[in-house]
Amino acid sequence: MGDLLQPWHLFILFFVFSSIVFPLRVLPFWFICKKAGFSPWLSLLYIVPCGGLALNFLLAFVDWKVLPPPQQGWTMQRPYPPQA
Repeated sequence: MGDLLQPWHLFILFFVFSSIVFPLRVLPFWFICKKAGFSPWLSLLYIVPCGGLALNFLLAFVDWKVLPPPQQGWTMQRPYPPQA
């Protein structure tokens, strides 16, 4: 019975689990970093231990490098010719 679970079984389980979970964690942050104006490659910090925590703090407290959206709607224009 002791030969049923070998240490290399745990490595196989880790790699199978990692190949499923890591893309599910990295992919959303890839798009968040891209929309925030940062390099999408920063999302790979989730693979590094405590890198995900650092990425969360980075996205929360750093100014995002995006332009504000243009104003939608009509703005009132001044009459022409200008009246005194």
